[in-house]
Amino acid sequence: MSTSIQDVAHAANVSISTVSRSFTRPELVSKATREKVLRIAEELNFSTSRSAVALKTGRALRVALLVSDHIRLWFSASVIEGLNQVLHEEGYDISIFQISSIEERKEFFEMLPVRRNADAVIVVSFDIDNTEIAQLNSAAVPIVGINSVLPQERGFSASINIDDVQGSILAARHLISLGHRDIAYVRTDRDVSLHFSVQQRFDAFMECCAHSGIAPQVITAPEGPTRISQVVTELLSMDRMPTAIACQEDGIAVPLIFQLMRNGYSIPGEISVIGFDNSVYAADIGLTTISQDPVELAHVAARLTLQLIDGQTPRDPFLLEPAQLIVRSSTGPCPKTHA
Repeated sequence: MSTSIQDVAHAANVSISTVSRSFTRPELVSKATREKVLRIAEELNFSTSRSAVALKTGRALRVALLVSDHIRLWFSASVIEGLNQVLHEEGYDISIFQISSIEERKEFFEMLPVRRNADAVIVVSFDIDNTEIAQLNSAAVPIVGINSVLPQERGFSASINIDDVQGSILAARHLISLGHRDIAYVRTDRDVSLHFSVQQRFDAFMECCAHSGIAPQVITAPEGPTRISQVVTELLSMDRMPTAIACQEDGIAVPLIFQLMRNGYSIPGEISVIGFDNSVYAADIGLTTISQDPVELAHVAARLTLQLIDGQTPRDPFLLEPAQLIVRSSTGPCPKTHA
């Protein structure tokens, strides 16, 4: 009987992934461990390659990543970075699928069971329906969500989510406590069926304001390089400028602050601005925001994924991370002329 990679892992008292890395990515394994694995493999007359590892283990050594937003954006890029930091060390590659339309989404879920070219699927910021769950189940792979809605009810094997509801309530209460009642909310126009996390933010913010008798004006930032200019145009066209603007994400809030200042508005003297993410440059420009750490979210998701691939049941498969309000200089009391 030929020696399997499992035999080598058992004899060396290491994981299958460590054996794989010792052959295919030796720079990721300590010298002592690598030498032990290679010595035992030689004693057991075992040799391998990346494709051989896949054949012997029945694994593709690949994880499919579904993202519903542009890969270049801070959140998506941070998630990819965090996943790669964990999965790469375990010998796994990441195949990225940017799902930006219903057609692309349908094609992916229909083809995955046929290809069977991923050991797990990580879904970022959107939900999956019953048909898609059935298609994934037919491929017999774990489904792990990052910022996905109702993961326990939608067939996910595990998930890690930022508490978008709590974060938006913090943002709304912060502005209301500063005396603001003329509030605008700026959001994107992406298909919410592909981007549930930001929809939760919007719904929670509006509901919190409604409880205080406030009905924020909603402005939609369209896709494209001039979207912030279009937002400013809509703001300046209002009968009365809001005293506070809540933005769906820092990617809107940061350039909006610069545009408002170029139009002569004092931030926060005349208009307060709050974001969501605590992304790059938020601290540099003094943006008040809701903090989340997508790199750490991805680390957790990757570790959950590896456990599921190995047939383990995570102790806490569905995790909800609390949001945090970071108060900086972009928000202040409502101007007395509007109080």
